[in-house]
Amino acid sequence: MPASSPKPTKRPSKGADGVLLVDKPAGVSSHDVVSVARRALGEKRIGHGGTLDPFATGLLVLLVGRATRLLQYVNDDPKVYEAVVRFGAETDTEDLLGAVTREAPLPTRDALLAAVPSLIGAISQVPPSYSAKRINGERAYALARAGVEVQLAPVTVQIHALSLSTFEERDGGVAHCVMHVECGGGTYVRSLARDLARAVGSAAHLTALRRHRAGVFHLARAISLEQLQAGGSTNLAPAVDALEGYPHQVLTVEEVVKIGRGIDVEARVEGRFAALLDPASAASAASAGQLVAFGERRTSEQGDRFQPRVVMREPAA
Repeated sequence: MPASSPKPTKRPSKGADGVLLVDKPAGVSSHDVVSVARRALGEKRIGHGGTLDPFATGLLVLLVGRATRLLQYVNDDPKVYEAVVRFGAETDTEDLLGAVTREAPLPTRDALLAAVPSLIGAISQVPPSYSAKRINGERAYALARAGVEVQLAPVTVQIHALSLSTFEERDGGVAHCVMHVECGGGTYVRSLARDLARAVGSAAHLTALRRHRAGVFHLARAISLEQLQAGGSTNLAPAVDALEGYPHQVLTVEEVVKIGRGIDVEARVEGRFAALLDPASAASAASAGQLVAFGERRTSEQGDRFQPRVVMREPAA
């Protein structure tokens, strides 16, 4: 059974806005991590990009305070994972926590390597029954736990790269290996391992899964759950870090006032969307700039303009 989440210590803070990267441990859910962060930061408005299964570990991207409004614009693809695959048995959850539903002979290394190319690119994947997919408004995992037979439709997912390493062989077949995956959103690595094994007449499930990267965010910058409890606010990055990859435009003082009132401003950088920065903080070489708003380009009689979509400040009095 998954371990319960560590008991958090409340550390109130005011006006916490920004990005927090957490290295999620095994045995806790993504929601557990959010709950710890809410207590540690004294901020209720916390959202995460890309849920991790309870047995999985690694990078969880949290947006805090007003930065939660940027979630839909965050560039968190592709995602990079490392998984340990055990061959010979399939489980109902497709991981080590489930019950064995099918057994099959161990595959050979050559067969596995030959099957890898067929799983790269745009592929059709049936999500696991124990997943957060919805069926008539109900979560698939809730139905599966209640004993309801779950049949999910296949979806198209993008596998950018897939490789295998660290083969552990037994009785002429591969018992375990490490699978390295770079994929687009919506991909289930559990199901990728399942399909790899089925392609070679075997069966498989994951015994470990670790996320190393999500778009512009890297695990190397993440803090542990214990560090978060001890004072994660010191690791809170500015909200503008969530918009890495978008063009940045420095506003004038007058434009900051307009943006705060929802008024569009001149577009001076290329791109459909842009991060709009405070002129004072953006002038500092030590800072990427304080985010005032996130804007979308539109064309008007006045030329190209950035219309604010997410405003990070209260309007000026």
